[in-house]
Amino acid sequence: MPKLSSSPRLRALLFSLAITAGLAFYAATSAETVLRVSLVPDEAPFVLRRKFMALSEYLEKKIGMKIEFRPSADANALIDALVANKLDMVWFSGFDFVRAQSRSDNQVIPIAQRAEDAQTRSVFITARNDITKFEDLAGKTFAFGEKSSTSGHLMPRSFLRTAYVNPDVAMKHLIYSDSNMEVVTAVTGGIADAGVLSKAIWERMLASGEADPKVLRVFHTTPGYHDYNWTVHTDMDSRLRQKLTDAFLSMDMRIGIEKEILQVQRASKYISTTPDNYSTIEMVARSAGMLK
Repeated sequence: MPKLSSSPRLRALLFSLAITAGLAFYAATSAETVLRVSLVPDEAPFVLRRKFMALSEYLEKKIGMKIEFRPSADANALIDALVANKLDMVWFSGFDFVRAQSRSDNQVIPIAQRAEDAQTRSVFITARNDITKFEDLAGKTFAFGEKSSTSGHLMPRSFLRTAYVNPDVAMKHLIYSDSNMEVVTAVTGGIADAGVLSKAIWERMLASGEADPKVLRVFHTTPGYHDYNWTVHTDMDSRLRQKLTDAFLSMDMRIGIEKEILQVQRASKYISTTPDNYSTIEMVARSAGMLK
């Protein structure tokens, strides 16, 4: 009877098992050493990838892991992927974070936001001289941004209702636009009597000449509120979550490469944030029937 070690069939079996075990180990360690990241798809995937590249390289050095950028078709797919643990970290708008929080039963958590996103503001614009306050919007046509926009719809709607102006009742007609440019065009051309958009975007449009200050003026600027953030799943290892948080919060404008990253991200610095900062967005979304 031959020894087991000399059996060709047994040697082949052992070799096959070793290969299988090795592949399984490689897959497991690869999954553990790659951080899957995506961003809200508000620009073309190649633009998002380019803007994220330097930040990705910076984070890789800070956390000791490879980062894989995974573009998403839309915000719904992005939310589903994070909730299902198919993504590890996502750049969300305030409303998308609230939706992810709701779908996951509070199993996602924001870890950092740009300082500017803690003081996001919206501006109400018009070309008419007879509109100077919210009450003057009664019986008028009004242009919001997209229904899912935090700065172009949800928070402006909240401020209107706080001033006892219910847009669904008080205004003659509501327009929901696909972009900030559409809001500006509608108000400039008289299709809408007034409209609203992000203050930061309004200022960029003025600087680029896309909005004409001789035609349009701001008649109300909202108080600040929280918007975009970096969000992770609560299942993430607490040490990795802390490393990521520290990497964002330690970014410094006085350091060359970090300054370049912050400028590309349109941030002066990153600050910490909590789920409570988005409770107003959640409340408004529920009252508008946009969140179950």
